[in-house]
Amino acid sequence: MTLLFLDVDGTLIPYGSTRPYPVHGPPSPGDAGHPLLSRIDPTLGPRLAALGCETVWATTWLEDANTCVAPRLGLPPLPLVDWPDPAQSGPDEVRGLHWKTRPLVAHAAGRPFVWLDDEITAVDRIWVAAHHTARALLHRVDHRRGLTDTDLAAVRAWLTIG
Repeated sequence: MTLLFLDVDGTLIPYGSTRPYPVHGPPSPGDAGHPLLSRIDPTLGPRLAALGCETVWATTWLEDANTCVAPRLGLPPLPLVDWPDPAQSGPDEVRGLHWKTRPLVAHAAGRPFVWLDDEITAVDRIWVAAHHTARALLHRVDHRRGLTDTDLAAVRAWLTIG
């Protein structure tokens, strides 16, 4: 099954939107400390689940993604990427490579994956193509709008041709 690495800030929480969405069900335990959570479109959860991928949080929110974000989307707790300690990893020898790229490829362990994030660049795509043997879609989400129908259509198309 294809992995779906999912970022939160700029991807699920758009920076350019001020439109609050209604909360379905009781508030999550961590809602009070995160004023931007109201920008998450709750209809994204079922649409992400419908992709048929194994979804994994690829975010610095860590477990907060499960306690604050997943309930807003109607998703169960999801696995997390285990980020390396920045103090131990040292500077990257590839200029412009996103700090998430290597850990995501390591986590994928040769499996196909989709990565939805607002900070993906051509450097990341080139590096993944050279270091990951399975198919990979690195899809950059516009941080001003967050994840849209167009983004999800691109993922569905990629999954279909695979």
